[in-house]
Amino acid sequence: MSSEVKTKAAPRRKRLPLTYVVAVVPVAAALNIVGGQINTVLKLPTFLDMIGTMVAAVILGPWWGALVGVITNVVSSFISGPIGLPFAVCNVAGALVWGYANIWGWARKNWSFFLVNVLVAFVVSLFAVPIYVFIFGGATGHFADVMTAAFLGMGQNLIVSVFSSNILVSLADKIISGYVGLAIIEALPENLTSSARLPKSEGLKRIIIPLVGVLIGVAIILLFLAIA
Repeated sequence: MSSEVKTKAAPRRKRLPLTYVVAVVPVAAALNIVGGQINTVLKLPTFLDMIGTMVAAVILGPWWGALVGVITNVVSSFISGPIGLPFAVCNVAGALVWGYANIWGWARKNWSFFLVNVLVAFVVSLFAVPIYVFIFGGATGHFADVMTAAFLGMGQNLIVSVFSSNILVSLADKIISGYVGLAIIEALPENLTSSARLPKSEGLKRIIIPLVGVLIGVAIILLFLAIA
């Protein structure tokens, strides 16, 4: 019985070379920072600052992904101001969900990988809403504030309004981030991604599946814009 249980257990993660970790962490953080800055400049109703977090959490491990998230928000606070600093906890939360979901094999199928990204969105929103409400009074200047105002106009209280707007933005953002991250991981050499327990695709499916995921995220953005 014990041997049967062992065969079903997740494979032990190999010790990663320090040079590999040192190379991936700053690159992943830079990917987050660049994505966040592009999002800010274009005033998109997303964040795009967790793609590198997803990649690092999957190929390095959840806590390395969390480190990438912290570095992202700390560095971004020097570039764009301190508003993003408290939201480092959201980046950490996303890293832990993506990372442990990968370790536990929750994201091995296409449908379960999609659900993991939805779970990340929900968990991140749970951490983000109290920050929005109790630190910033419900608004930070993000596009989502328009939706928050709309929900407030419908008679919802502040917490429900912020959560409703944030979960829509987060769903679009984390689905896009997850599938762009999947495409990046698929493009890396196999010896660098041996710990990734993600959907395996061949041929054109390696392009089509991430593209479909991104399009779903875009469709949620369009829905958001239509409601706003």
